[in-house]
Amino acid sequence: MTELPFEDTRDFDNADRGFVAGAPAGPVTGADGAPVWDAAAYGFLAEECPPTAHPGLWRQSRLCARHGLYEVADGIFQVRGMDLSNMTLIEGDTGVVVVDPLISVETAAAALALYREHRGPRPVTAMVYTHSHGDHFGGSRAIVPHGSAPVPVLAPTGFLAHAVSENVYAGAAMTRRAVYMYGSALPKGPAGQIGCGLGTTTSTGTISLVPPTLDITRTGQEETVDGVRMVFQLTPGTEAPAEMNFLLPDRRALCMAENATHTLHNILTLRGAEVRDPRIWAHYLDETTVLFGGQADVAFASHHWPTWGAAEIHDFLTGQRDLYAYLHDQTLRLLNQGLTGPEIAEQFALPPALERTWAARGYYGSVSHNVKAVYQRYLGWFDGNPAHLWEHPPTALATRYVDLAGGRDAALVKALGYAEDGDLRFAATLLNHLVFADPDDADAKAALAAVYDRLGHGAENGTWRNFYLTAAMELRGTHAEVAVDTANPEMTAALTVDQLIDSLAIRIDGPRAWDTRLTMDWHLTDEDRIWRLTLSNGALTHRSAPAGEPHPGPADTTLTLTRPQLIGLLAGGSPSGVTVGGDPGNLPRLVGLLDDPDPGFAVVTP
Repeated sequence: MTELPFEDTRDFDNADRGFVAGAPAGPVTGADGAPVWDAAAYGFLAEECPPTAHPGLWRQSRLCARHGLYEVADGIFQVRGMDLSNMTLIEGDTGVVVVDPLISVETAAAALALYREHRGPRPVTAMVYTHSHGDHFGGSRAIVPHGSAPVPVLAPTGFLAHAVSENVYAGAAMTRRAVYMYGSALPKGPAGQIGCGLGTTTSTGTISLVPPTLDITRTGQEETVDGVRMVFQLTPGTEAPAEMNFLLPDRRALCMAENATHTLHNILTLRGAEVRDPRIWAHYLDETTVLFGGQADVAFASHHWPTWGAAEIHDFLTGQRDLYAYLHDQTLRLLNQGLTGPEIAEQFALPPALERTWAARGYYGSVSHNVKAVYQRYLGWFDGNPAHLWEHPPTALATRYVDLAGGRDAALVKALGYAEDGDLRFAATLLNHLVFADPDDADAKAALAAVYDRLGHGAENGTWRNFYLTAAMELRGTHAEVAVDTANPEMTAALTVDQLIDSLAIRIDGPRAWDTRLTMDWHLTDEDRIWRLTLSNGALTHRSAPAGEPHPGPADTTLTLTRPQLIGLLAGGSPSGVTVGGDPGNLPRLVGLLDDPDPGFAVVTP
């Protein structure tokens, strides 16, 4: 292991700087009284690092577990450690501008209450979303409740489309895998969940989304809300498809969103997402130093703790820039020499100066899986070897490997031998084959769980640790339940009509729909537009036109309704007030062809 500079305690000094008050005692609870967040659960991190944790990850987790209200600069405060992300509050002339309102309505309400307890009952005068990930907008209804006076809601252009598409189109699969990634179902403790590198874990409350009212469309755009002047830098395709940094020139403070945090971030998250572009990420970090260099005395982000001092900010940002540029360029150099993703990852080494920089360590993203993600971005899943072009799926492959190893008993002996010799990686591979060949093999599952324990306890990366330990937990019979609902009515209400239809299209059971043909018009009177849906060959496609420009040919069925009525109808509500023309049986026929996603699908067993 690289000798890490544990003598450097600047991060602890910065994490504690500006402390105003700790979070309230006791967990944050939901409407049913169940806990959705408990900062006190991480009190064990005050102890020395145990043998069941990597020392670097233990240090990072101790920093991330600090919680409460902190003053960043004059009139700028952060609530940290009350969710995976930070809420930033910027005081204006008459109230407060809230930046990134956490994941859940419950934690956001608690964070705002903590701020008001110590700064007075200032009204919310604006809200800012730095980017399109759920931990930066999910608590928005606690900040701008239904029925409250409208306030400006600022976001980077494309925010709504990306926020919704990521959480709806592949939401069930991502949410299931996120349980593994964040370890939210694991017990908190030295042998269990100790954090995820970016924070402690995710809250499990109610997700909401207040739509933006003001798009930031260009770098250099300046907006003033409640006397707070902000100069924006658009950074699309970096940590999120829609993201932005901004400078508060009158406060000499720079918000870096999630583009520069105190860890190597993900090029591809283990929960799944579109592969990010480290080349453009490095470019925008460099642009930040040019646009805002020397104009800020503090840089803060929506995770972790701030960095103070112009020179320190420059070093931090250029170090992050070099980190992503190096990952990109060296992966491409080796890729063009014919190495595959796993081969590159195995030999890849960061420059010594970055290797010993705490903020470049792989606590959330890792060099290993980021390198493979860069390879995937350019060349995809296929490494060019035709032996990998048409391999058997996992169960069929597993049964053949077990047979090749001499049968179940011989394979188990071999696997245990590899584990005893310290080759945990191959022991996991062989034991995984045994489990997939026979998911009822209790001995193989117990042995694989034990190997995952050891791999997790030795992992420097928080998300790797959580994946290994959650897998071990499920192999031992405790299923990790998905507690977050990303397809709730609040999220559905934010969908455009095109996105609503897309979300139906991806649920059509194609084989059952092969022989069903129908056309349906949705005339939304409040949008004065008609959507034509066509189901043909198991594919649901659509197009739209203004109501005055009807589609060619009549539809089999026409629904005339408002957008709220459409959302209610799709949610199983009554068609009251909806005018139906043509065949009224086509809507239930279409709904009957929809498949329900499985939020608890198997991951470590077939």
